[in-house]
Amino acid sequence: MAKGSNTKSIGAALAVAVSASLSAISGPAVADHHKASENPAPRAYIVNLEDKQTVTSPVLVIFGLENMGVAPAGVDKPGTGHHHLLINAELSDEDMAYSIPADDQHKHFGGGQTQTTLDLEPGTYTLQLVMGDANHVPLDPPVMSEKITITVK
Repeated sequence: MAKGSNTKSIGAALAVAVSASLSAISGPAVADHHKASENPAPRAYIVNLEDKQTVTSPVLVIFGLENMGVAPAGVDKPGTGHHHLLINAELSDEDMAYSIPADDQHKHFGGGQTQTTLDLEPGTYTLQLVMGDANHVPLDPPVMSEKITITVK
């Protein structure tokens, strides 16, 4: 009887050890993967143009956005913003705390637009999308596309 109890105890201990080992191996990885996918970082990008691409005017620019929504300027809803297109312009760290200016180099799409057509003279242009809040202030942390350079023939 002692021999059978010992075998059952070893079997139970082995089952617990295997279960604990599998949990230690897969548990945190699964939990971390699930956690990471709950709130992935927002990403802005230009859908239809590539860096160093040569195009003709007028230039269609389609705005891409992942993991957040688009809302018109003036609408203060968490997880949303609206697009701004920078043309041959940059925002300094200081600029990031203020409303993005509205001019030929800083195009506002406060109506929630997700594309635009630009009439550009022949030349080289740098384009970048920046998401702004209800008051046109860049989001913090920033949601910005990579800068791309296009050449208009």
